[in-house]
Amino acid sequence: MLTAIIVEDMPESLALLKQDVMTQHPDIEVVATAQSVVEAAKVLRKTHADILFLDIMLGDGTGFDILEIFPDLKSKIIFVTASDEFALRAFKFAAIDYVLKPYSHEELGLAITRAKEQIRPNQERLAILKDTLVAPEQRPDKISLHTLDKIIIVNLDDIVRCESDSNNTIFHLQDKRRVFVTKTLKYFSEMLRHYDFVRIHQSHLVNLQYISAYIKTDGGYLMLKNGENVPVSVRKKTEIIEILDRMHR
Repeated sequence: MLTAIIVEDMPESLALLKQDVMTQHPDIEVVATAQSVVEAAKVLRKTHADILFLDIMLGDGTGFDILEIFPDLKSKIIFVTASDEFALRAFKFAAIDYVLKPYSHEELGLAITRAKEQIRPNQERLAILKDTLVAPEQRPDKISLHTLDKIIIVNLDDIVRCESDSNNTIFHLQDKRRVFVTKTLKYFSEMLRHYDFVRIHQSHLVNLQYISAYIKTDGGYLMLKNGENVPVSVRKKTEIIEILDRMHR
């Protein structure tokens, strides 16, 4: 039997989540609930749980305040967040799982399954999540990348380009490393398009700061500062020329 604590400041949402956990997952016992940072701190000082359902935005602070109070918390964390574009982007940058409100029973079940299998995110990934949530208008410094066997944290400015490999993506870094990530190029294209990355081809996403020149011959391609040449698709040529013109004004 696993135990769980739910921290959620909306009484209706808390009651619904507690009911769903208890009815859909009889192997999990909800041993305590809290509706604020202060209340959660009192609960966690007295009660340990295998799983902590943690809302991000609370009336008297955030879920991160709780994690700072209890840096050695051993619970598996399932973050709960409302449908917000910036919040979802932040979770993707940190490579941390979440449950999006309103959720389906299937989504809740998947989150619980993942939580059982995974260790708690380290402090650096939690810092990426917090920083990206706190300042959504700013360009994030780092991104967490899921490989087959681990999670690697890299600086956004160290990514030269991303290349599609079937349903996976190869990250080409400034130091010549290649990181194989088990998500599609489309996933990263949508995530990074706000931060000076441009999709120039069905198979290529490029960091604008590494473009050296656009060569119009041989079908059109980009010369990168690391010496690589990357093809530009026919339908992307006009967009690339316009972007480079704006960069050099």
